[in-house]
Amino acid sequence: MPGLTEDDVYQHIYGVCFKTGPPGTVGAETEWFVVDGRDATAHVPARRVRMLVDEAGPPPGGSTVTYEPGGQLELSSAPYPGLSALHSALAGDIAHVRDALAPAGLDLVGHGVDPVRRPRFQAEHPRYGCMRDYFSAGGFADAGMAMMCSTASVQVCLDIGADRADAARRWRLTHALGPLLVAAFANSPLHAGRRTGLRSSRQAIWTELDPCRTLPVLRDGADGDPAEAWTRYALDARVMLVKTASGAWVSDPGMSFREWVAKGEPGARDLDYHLSTLFPPVRPRGWLELRMIDALPDRYWPVPVAVATALLDDPAASRVAEEAAEPVARRWAEAARAGLADAPLAAAARTCFTAALDALPRLGAAGLVPLVEEYARRYVERGRTPADDGPARPARAGSAGDAPTTMSEEDLTWHR
Repeated sequence: MPGLTEDDVYQHIYGVCFKTGPPGTVGAETEWFVVDGRDATAHVPARRVRMLVDEAGPPPGGSTVTYEPGGQLELSSAPYPGLSALHSALAGDIAHVRDALAPAGLDLVGHGVDPVRRPRFQAEHPRYGCMRDYFSAGGFADAGMAMMCSTASVQVCLDIGADRADAARRWRLTHALGPLLVAAFANSPLHAGRRTGLRSSRQAIWTELDPCRTLPVLRDGADGDPAEAWTRYALDARVMLVKTASGAWVSDPGMSFREWVAKGEPGARDLDYHLSTLFPPVRPRGWLELRMIDALPDRYWPVPVAVATALLDDPAASRVAEEAAEPVARRWAEAARAGLADAPLAAAARTCFTAALDALPRLGAAGLVPLVEEYARRYVERGRTPADDGPARPARAGSAGDAPTTMSEEDLTWHR
C-alpha cells in the first residue's frame, strides 16, 4: 500500500483528532507519586506497586491504571456525562488504589515534581527506553529523565466542540487559559530536595525539554483551522521512535514526520503512534486534553477539573474567560516562575474562578462549589498557590502546610 501523503495526514487529523459533537462529556487523568510512609526518600519498586494494585482488582468506577517510567501511578477515568458523575467515580477509584497500597505502608501523594527523590527509570516497555535514548541523543538527557520519572499532573479531557466554529473557539480558549491554569495550580517548587526558584518546576521541565513536541501548538494567538495547525505541528516534529515490521524498536531515526512522509513510508498506524509522542499543553485526541496542570494534593485534584470544565462548557463562563484570559495568554514563563504572584495572572484567575463558581450549578455540579470556593479563598484570592504552602518534606496526600515560603533563585536542578 502507498504511504501517507500530507493531505492524508490532514484528513486523518481533521476526522479523528477534531471530531466534533455536542459538548458535555468530561474525563480526567490523575498522576501520583507512590511513597513509603516510613521513608519518603526511598524509591518504591514499581513491580511491587503493580502487584498490590492488581491484587485489589479493577477500580470500581472504571478508571484505567497505568504507570509512568519513574513508577508514577496514573488513573485515567472513563468519560462521563458531567462533572458530578466524574468526580464521584474517580474519587472512588483513587480511594480504591490508596486502600490497596495502605497495608504495605504506601500512599499516593500529589506534587507536580517529585520534591525529594532524584529520577529513577523503572519502565520495562521498549517505548520508554527509546524515549530515553531519543532525549539523550537530542541533548535533553537530564530534562528527559526528569519529565519521564519525576513529574505528575492532573489532566482534564473535554469535548472538541459542537461544530467547526465551536471547535476553533474552544481551541483558542484552552490555549489562552493555559498560563492561567499553570499559575493557579502551581505545585512544584522543589525538585530532588532543592528549591528551583519556580512555583511550577514541572512546566519549566516540559517547556525546555524538546520544543518541537512540547511547546504550545497555538503560540501567536492567530485564528485559523485548528486541524491545519495540528497537522503542521505533527509534520514538523521529529520522529521519536519507530516500530519496525520485525517488531524491533528504533529510537530517533533522524527525520521529521514530514520528511518521513516524503519518503512514502509511514502509514496510518505510524501517524497515530507519532501523535502519541507529541506533548503540547493542549493536545487534540478526539477531545481536548489539557496537560499543563501540576498534580495536586488529594483534596484539591477536582478543582482544576471543575474550573476548566465550567470555563469551556458553560456559555456565560466561556465569554468571561475569553476576555479575562486573552491578556495573559502568552505568560507561560511568568506562570511557571511566579504563579499567582504575577499580578496579571492573579487578576485573570480571580475573574475566571468567579465565573466558574457561578457556572457550576448550571452544569449540575453544585456539590463541587464548596471545594472550589475553599481553594479560591485559600489560594486564588490571596495570590498564592499550593507551591507557597512550603513544607520542607513532601506532605501526605490531602495535607498541606500553612507557612508560606519565599522562592530562592537557584538554577534549575535538572540542568545540573
